[in-house]
This record gives sequence, C-alpha cells and structure tokens, in this order.
Amino acid sequence: MYDYDLLVVGSANADLVIGVERRPGPGETVLGSDLAVHPGGKGANQAVAAARLGARTALLARVGDDAHGRLLLDAQRAAGVDTAGVLVGGAPTGVALITVDPSGDNSIVVSPGANGKLTPADVRAAGGLFRASRVVSVQLEIPLETVLEVVRTLPPGTRFVLNPSPPRPLPQEVLAACDPLIVNEHEARVLLGETGVGDVPEDWARLLLARGPRSVVVTLGARGALVASAEGVARVPSVKVEAVDTTGAGDAFTAALAWRLGSGESLADAAAYAARVGAAAVTRAGAQESYPTAAEVAAL
Repeated sequence: MYDYDLLVVGSANADLVIGVERRPGPGETVLGSDLAVHPGGKGANQAVAAARLGARTALLARVGDDAHGRLLLDAQRAAGVDTAGVLVGGAPTGVALITVDPSGDNSIVVSPGANGKLTPADVRAAGGLFRASRVVSVQLEIPLETVLEVVRTLPPGTRFVLNPSPPRPLPQEVLAACDPLIVNEHEARVLLGETGVGDVPEDWARLLLARGPRSVVVTLGARGALVASAEGVARVPSVKVEAVDTTGAGDAFTAALAWRLGSGESLADAAAYAARVGAAAVTRAGAQESYPTAAEVAAL
C-alpha cells in the first residue's frame, strides 16, 4: 500500500506575471499591466494540480526562507499537498518572470534560486518519500545530477515520469527510466536536434522512443496529444476551449497523466484525461489558481 499516489520532485518558484499587448523585441520597451505575484514552478504546479484532482501528493523541493517561500508553502498546504519534503533555506526562492499576451500565450524567464540548491544528497535523505510513492514525477528546473539521483533512488515498481523542461540533453540512464517522457513540440525538437527533424509529431514520438524511454507523450496544445510505446502511436484529442492563459497548463497535464497512470489507466486513456485537465487550466488566468478539481474536469 502506497501512502502517496504521486511524489513530485522539482522546482518551486514565485511567478511574477505581467500582461502585455505584445512581447517586446530586442532593445524594445513595452508597457504592461500591474505586476501580479502567484505561486508557481513546475514542481509546485504539478503537486497542486494533482492534489486538486484528488491525488495523495507529496512535494520534494527547496525554497528560500523569505516571503516568496512562505507563499509557496501556504499554497501547497492549502491544496492538500504533503510538504514534509520541502526544504527551506540555502538561497532565495526561485522566481519566474512571465509575460502573457492577449491570446494567452506566454514567455518565461526563470531565476532558479533555491531550486538550484536541491541536491542529490537531499534526494537520498528523502528515501522514505520515494518508498511511499506509487509514481515519481520530475522536471528540469532542478540540477540534472539531482534528477539522475532520483532515477537511482527509485524503488522497484515505482513509475518515473519526466517532463524535460527546460529541455537539455539527457543521460541514457534517465531516458531509459522514463515511462513516459512527456514533451511539447519545442522540447521534442531540442532533444532530437533541429537538423533533420520534420513537422510530423508521430515521427518525433517514434524517434524519441528509439532513444530509450519506455513510452513517450507529445503534447500538441489545442490539438491534444499523442502517445507512443511498443504498442504503437496514437492521437489523443483535446477539448475545444477559449484560452485565457496557458501558463502552467503543461504542468497540469503532466500531473494528471502521472496520477492516472498510477491508478492503472492505459497511457492513451490517461493522456485523454490529462488533455481535458490541461484544457480546463487554460480557461483561467495564472498557473496554480487555474487548476481544476475532478468535478470541474468531468463537467467539461
């Protein structure tokens, strides 16, 4: 019996968000909306998204001993996330600078702060959390050596889910553990290398699968997603909604997918559910504030 449906190992940031009519070009200044501060970070986002859906969720992360860190901890606890694994101190809390245009598209610059201080030793010290978790989900806003230690710490039978964001080359040991590797178009192109990569998502999935993951999911925004495994490649439709803000939608998708996979659903069924969660998330502003409950997903 597992204590947690999902353990998220990753980043926790304060999101500093400004709405803009258009993103500035090089050397250009544009006026924006009032600054809004929200709890964010890919790891913290995933934990809140899963907990809102009803998953028993824990977070292993690091925040600063500052106002942003307290904001993040309060948000996790309010969502029902177990924060026993959240370490405090070592550096200021990470910050993400986000601009959002009228279509809901965003651009993000991240200052890692305390996220960069989450070490392999922290992972080893949290062995009890790993043994108590059915699925472990990780991203790349923490050091790569820490991600590698997560893979080496996984107990037998625990499923490993990775969203390689921001994308970078991955060790074979990490790739081989992914079940699935979850990427969007940009991440797929970076991992595969721009040269010789066409415009067919099914081809990206097959090429990525050949790199060693046990399964691959490619998210396609409003076009849904596709899943790939030894059983083949299949498209998963999304739900048509009017996008307000896409910030954090990919994190909601990943969290929902990881949870449903741990519940025993097939990759295609879990991805279909995750696509609905992601669609619900883009209909509201912000990241964690936009995440739906299971009842809201069912009502879509």
